[in-house]
Amino acid sequence: MTRLHHCFINGQFVENRSDRWIDVINPATETLLCRIPQSDKEEADRAISAAKAAQPAWEALPAVERGRWLRQIAAGIRRREAELTATIVAEGGKTQQLAQTEVLFTADYLDYMAEWARRYEGEIVQSDRPDETILILKKAIGVTTGILPWNFPFFLIARKAAPALITGNTIVIKPSELTPANAIIFAEIVEEIGLPPGVFNLVTGYGPEVGQALAASPEVGMVSLTGSVNAGIATLEAAAKNVTKVALELGGKAPAIVMNDADLDLAVKAIVASRMINTGQVCNCTERLYVQEGVYDEVVRRLTAAFNAVSCGDPAQDDTLDMGPLISADALARLEHKVAHAVEQGATVAAGGKRKGDRGFFFEPTLLTNVRQDMAIVREETFGPVLPVIPFATLDDAIALANDSEYGLTSSIFTENLNTAMQAMKKLRFGETYVNRENFEAMQGFHAGWRKSGIGGADGRHGLEEYLQTHVVYLQAR
Repeated sequence: MTRLHHCFINGQFVENRSDRWIDVINPATETLLCRIPQSDKEEADRAISAAKAAQPAWEALPAVERGRWLRQIAAGIRRREAELTATIVAEGGKTQQLAQTEVLFTADYLDYMAEWARRYEGEIVQSDRPDETILILKKAIGVTTGILPWNFPFFLIARKAAPALITGNTIVIKPSELTPANAIIFAEIVEEIGLPPGVFNLVTGYGPEVGQALAASPEVGMVSLTGSVNAGIATLEAAAKNVTKVALELGGKAPAIVMNDADLDLAVKAIVASRMINTGQVCNCTERLYVQEGVYDEVVRRLTAAFNAVSCGDPAQDDTLDMGPLISADALARLEHKVAHAVEQGATVAAGGKRKGDRGFFFEPTLLTNVRQDMAIVREETFGPVLPVIPFATLDDAIALANDSEYGLTSSIFTENLNTAMQAMKKLRFGETYVNRENFEAMQGFHAGWRKSGIGGADGRHGLEEYLQTHVVYLQAR
């Protein structure tokens, strides 16, 4: 019998009132895993009301007490590590190693944010008036909402909920309809530890119904979304009616630059890792590669061999695989179209180029040469294991090509020359630049995009402050 999951509102799982359900499919086997409620605006409003009712008491708790609750959630996650790993593998097609890393990183992230309980602070500012003190206080926003993607579905719960809760906000989470089961387990952990009702709520459903309701509610003080540019625009439009604060992490088209003096062993290994992680379905993955002319042929040769050596299959059956399936049939069809269109425009397939097998949403690791900057495969987000390679002459040429994008999330460069690295750091127009390593951020950093890649950011002190608002007090002594 297919398992039916339920929404988590005001401290308990609630029955599906609409009797509408969404099927959750294993992308490696195309089999049915479970069903979740296709919730509507009414259910979203119920969750928002619960969060609103719980928020004053939650904010009144000392921050250190809120931090203890986060640590309890983290401990609960570690207790269910194996179950969560298997769930993420089954519904997302992620390799076992990457799924386990996501689970443990999520627990660590909660512990890390709990540490900020005694660290975030306001200011005392000098006044121009005698006997006056100016205080800058940092306070909770109120009710926040988090709209999640499917590619790192478990970690993104913590990335949104942990800074929200430690700073005194409450939250309503909407997981992706493609990968919701891991979020249900998160809610079960919240229920098990007895987190005060309404502090954390979970509503399942589609973005145009539930996501839009969460963004458009006048009771919500902040909406945070990780997803596509189109989803971000829709969220902005919905939130604008109430001038609600919005934080967006959207698409990316990350460039990687390989200079003539680069350590090619390191560069090729890092680029393959960055392109194949989660089957290339990561917004900060390398999506286009620029190689200096002196090493272009050698890099292409090495990458071709490396791409052909990538192991791909059902990650639930083999814990040594490098890559699993794409997330859905639609994702597979889009990728097939993008590669075919690139070939029509003149690109050459150096490795891969087609669907793998006839069951599951698998696509071969694909390397494209003879591509141009104006091709769609270079300009549009691919979100799959496909990498176009373009030669360049000078560093200035490479930087100009890299910056020629409507996206601005991440970038990388491989060089042994410190001056070259420093020039790239100054001139690349991206929220992040990785030097001589794969694209993967740290929880204590700040993950934020420029241009169409987003508004605001996450992680570290700056990410925490996204969930705070400022209250200035002018205190005049008499």
